[in-house]
Amino acid sequence: MNRTRILVLLPVLVFLGIAGAFLWGLYFGNAREVPSALIGRPAPQFDLAPLAEGAERFATADLMQGEASIVNVWASWCVPCRAEHELLMEIRERGLAPLYGLNYKNDPEDARAFLDELGDPFDKVGVDRNGRTGIDWGVYGVPETFVVDGAGRIVYKHIGPLVPGDIEGKILPALEKARATPPQG
Repeated sequence: MNRTRILVLLPVLVFLGIAGAFLWGLYFGNAREVPSALIGRPAPQFDLAPLAEGAERFATADLMQGEASIVNVWASWCVPCRAEHELLMEIRERGLAPLYGLNYKNDPEDARAFLDELGDPFDKVGVDRNGRTGIDWGVYGVPETFVVDGAGRIVYKHIGPLVPGDIEGKILPALEKARATPPQG
């Protein structure tokens, strides 16, 4: 009789355990802090055409110049990208680090119009028309922002738009960490 009782209760206990884990994640988890398998690893290899005619290409080598940098994945059709753009301009104005744009699944003409309207905070912008480079970076959607150390390793990933307080609370600490990371040879 005891064995039958255990067999009847086992599925109920498993269900309650799974439901409890989901509820915990729903109420206490942070969807913006999804762990990235790329943290601590080299940025994926890429070489993207420039957004502006005559500009330099944006490639992995740009992230390996010995200086911490920021990579922002964005698109002109992305409403949250428009909302965070003022903060990207602030990063540029403050000279916090080189700021690179990865223009994701976007018509280059629309992207250029977006930057003409709102200002161009980027040192370089690469065009990822088919989204392949974004996939390699583990992009879930736009916008996303990465901090990369001077050796080209990703040290931080921010999912979603930057909001007031994120520069001081997240980007600057990530840049400090990136600058303190010893080079690996």
